[in-house]
Amino acid sequence: MILPVYTYGQPVLREKTHDIDANYPEIKQLVANMFETMYNADGIGLAAPQVGLSIRLLVINVDPLKKDYPECRDFKRVMINPVIIERSDETIVREEGCLSFPGIHEKVTRAARIRVKYQDEHFETHEETLENFAARVVQHEYEHLDGTMLVDHITPIRKQLNKRKLNNIINGTASCAYRVKAAKK
Repeated sequence: MILPVYTYGQPVLREKTHDIDANYPEIKQLVANMFETMYNADGIGLAAPQVGLSIRLLVINVDPLKKDYPECRDFKRVMINPVIIERSDETIVREEGCLSFPGIHEKVTRAARIRVKYQDEHFETHEETLENFAARVVQHEYEHLDGTMLVDHITPIRKQLNKRKLNNIINGTASCAYRVKAAKK
């Protein structure tokens, strides 16, 4: 089932999320719905707050980008209760977009390499080191779990330049090809 993507201005996007365990109701269905929602929106990552849930869950599939980013080959993950336990000092600046900010793309500085610990959809624990684009996508989605968003990485002048777009997102008038739940409508 395709869920609405919560957009900028929705309070749940600013909430700190909480851990879940194997008793979380219908977790397998939720994961399937999140992947379906992400694919429907042509996304590569989606965090639970973006579908209105204040839990530590994210889904990612960057395998379609493997031609340009070899580290993304076979990189499809469900990450439950993730924790970034290490970040490299080396950083990379690259333009990012976000399903919760339709029509906005901004340059964001991120660690070039991270080490992340998480549980998969079977609640088995994993720890892995990720680099470059795969690391960037995990960091972006991970920040949603702490109430941090794309707009928090841009300068005040860039926020001002995007003010009309941000207001359109809040008001539910931003052009978007997927189902959203705007703050006002």
